[in-house]
Amino acid sequence: MKNVYRMLFELATGNLAYRIEPTPSNDEIEKLSSVLNTLGLTLQNTIAKSGYVIPYYNYQSVIQNTFLLGIDFNIKSFNASVISNLSYSPDELNKMVFDEMIAPQSADVWQSIKQEILKDVEYHSTIQLVLITGNKKLLPLHFTISKLLMSNEILITSLTTVLQDSLGDTFNSNNKPTSPTKDSAIIQNVYDYILNNLEEPLPPLKVLARRFGSNEFKLKEGFRHFFNTSIYQLYNNERLKKAHNLILQTDISLKEISFLCGFNSYLNFYKAFKKKYRYAPSELSRKTTL
Repeated sequence: MKNVYRMLFELATGNLAYRIEPTPSNDEIEKLSSVLNTLGLTLQNTIAKSGYVIPYYNYQSVIQNTFLLGIDFNIKSFNASVISNLSYSPDELNKMVFDEMIAPQSADVWQSIKQEILKDVEYHSTIQLVLITGNKKLLPLHFTISKLLMSNEILITSLTTVLQDSLGDTFNSNNKPTSPTKDSAIIQNVYDYILNNLEEPLPPLKVLARRFGSNEFKLKEGFRHFFNTSIYQLYNNERLKKAHNLILQTDISLKEISFLCGFNSYLNFYKAFKKKYRYAPSELSRKTTL
């Protein structure tokens, strides 16, 4: 049943290329697996004929952290999730100003938000902030920040995001062709291949083009058209996103995660990760302490 659940999840997140391997141990499960594989293939073919390329999505945490701040940005109240997820005791939180939780990477953004809050009685925004946990780790979270009406209090709540576009700001939804093309199917196949082989080195462009029945120029232009980025940059971004999620959601060692995400050395992984996120992998808050 694990494979069935995985298949349903992959379909929901846009990975229509995923398939369940046949297992002869259970006839009913085998039938269900066959139905899901057929559904995935049908959806894949239908979308491909439309001339679209399907972006994938990453499953994100559904835990919510909520703070109530005073006008001087001191923490007045918080929900139970804040205590467990940010590793602070209630006594510590009651004595803190929210500024003390803000990591250097988000300091400038937070200062701008504070100025806007003080000027706008109806302030409301959604933004990512990197927080410092009680055990001195970094925890990036997306927040909604609102100034309460008829009150000087400020409500800050981490977003309960179930699905997030894994392409981030590299996917341009307006860059879709107006009619079905063979080229879009090729780009989809290359994209599926990359997403399902992030642990492997990316083949040279010439090899990819030959493998998928295209040429180097069409692949380059196709990826620019659909994703507004190069093939290598997309591959590298996806590897780092996968690593980021594994760090937050598992207790796998950082060195092993670097190899699982296709980096040939931890040093290369460390440099690429820090360049993208502006903090080191070891600074992230984890489920367990390694």
